[in-house]
Amino acid sequence: MKDWQSEMQAEFERAGQARTRGNEGQARVCARRAAGIAAREYFTRRGERIRTPSAYDLLNRLAQDPSLSNELRRSAGYLTLRVNEEFTLPVNVDLVAEARKLCNELLK
Repeated sequence: MKDWQSEMQAEFERAGQARTRGNEGQARVCARRAAGIAAREYFTRRGERIRTPSAYDLLNRLAQDPSLSNELRRSAGYLTLRVNEEFTLPVNVDLVAEARKLCNELLK
């Protein structure tokens, strides 16, 4: 297994553990990091230069990528949403599931 793959898998495992503990905020952070790892690998495979360490920046870049399907751009967009004052997302979406879908599709 490549290093990025084990890193990504570890983030999903941490997301699951956080969710089990009832820490949805931490699960979201881990999901974003996992998706950021996949995004970095996706852009690298396309020969694009990555200048940012930020998963958030990479996800924003994916959300604007016209070569991706609307569904994948939407998933990337969900992963960049900020929580409100109650620490909930403005939409009812499972970010761990969205991150998994995004990772699977980007890395086919």
